[in-house]
Amino acid sequence: MSPSAAPAEAEITQARKADHLRVCLEDDVQFRQTTGLERYRFIHCCLPELDRREIDLGTNFLGKMLGAPLLISSMTGGTELAQTINYRLAEAAQEYGLAMGVGSQRVSIEKPEVRSSFAVRSVAPDILLFANLGAVQLNYGYGIEECQKAIDWLEADALILHLNPLQEAVQTKGDTNFHGLLDKIAQLCARLPVPVIAKEVGNGISAAMAKRLLEAGVGAIDVAGAGGTSWAKVESGRANDPLQRRLGETFANWGIPTADCILAVRSIAPTLPLIASGGLRHGLDVAKTIALGADLGGLALPFLQAAADSETALQELVTALKAELTTVLFCTGTRTIADLKTSPILETV
Repeated sequence: MSPSAAPAEAEITQARKADHLRVCLEDDVQFRQTTGLERYRFIHCCLPELDRREIDLGTNFLGKMLGAPLLISSMTGGTELAQTINYRLAEAAQEYGLAMGVGSQRVSIEKPEVRSSFAVRSVAPDILLFANLGAVQLNYGYGIEECQKAIDWLEADALILHLNPLQEAVQTKGDTNFHGLLDKIAQLCARLPVPVIAKEVGNGISAAMAKRLLEAGVGAIDVAGAGGTSWAKVESGRANDPLQRRLGETFANWGIPTADCILAVRSIAPTLPLIASGGLRHGLDVAKTIALGADLGGLALPFLQAAADSETALQELVTALKAELTTVLFCTGTRTIADLKTSPILETV
């Protein structure tokens, strides 16, 4: 489908976004396999020689200082409820100094009147903010112009190109022509004025694929490994086609666990800006991903559920995440996020 799609096609895209939001909030769409993070534990320090008040969660990512190594991962947009959720998330990101990515902006390219559901700069002028489009759309009429629009409309600091072959394969009438995308991604990386972040949507990125993406010029990777929300399950849950429902059920647990993705990518790219997402549910998970080599931990479902509830619930979640991260640092005798990355304080179980 091209960016100049007929109004009916744009309505279908918008309805799909509403379905995704509903299914994620109402149904059990979690992986049965784990993130792999349970295979690791921190070595407890009984005498940290620290005042807990000295602990600093601040970190730098893509040239911007953050109050904590937390990313509100890409989720939603294009509907009235999505707008409420995005604005609440952006306000929290602004208050606490967090990074944020919006959901796929394809719907706003096809239907510009819903752009306001993504336009969060008015409430979050200082945050590290990521635009978002599906890489596969480069084979369906999208190019530099559409990517630049997504960046400009959001006033974004980077563009996420999400990679979702399994989701598209399960989705009824999904976009499944992934041929030749790497060259097109390379062309975008060379021409866009902001970094491109390659991100899976919950099935993981291998070392071999990370190497090819780096050679194409991506500026960062979000591994988005298996263990959290299964988009095969989400698509299965909204499918009317029996075959698509069966595909979603069969491949509900397909993917590379998040912990394995971090280690794999770091093995070939020691200094690459790296985001770990996929099944992170609390600050201890985030801390483990950073100790394994990630720079930020991204959470989606916990933020989505809290933002759909209330501003208060969202504030309580961020406060809890920061307290959990701080407790990890305190009880391992590490004062900063940089120390957490470099200290030998994580062991296999």
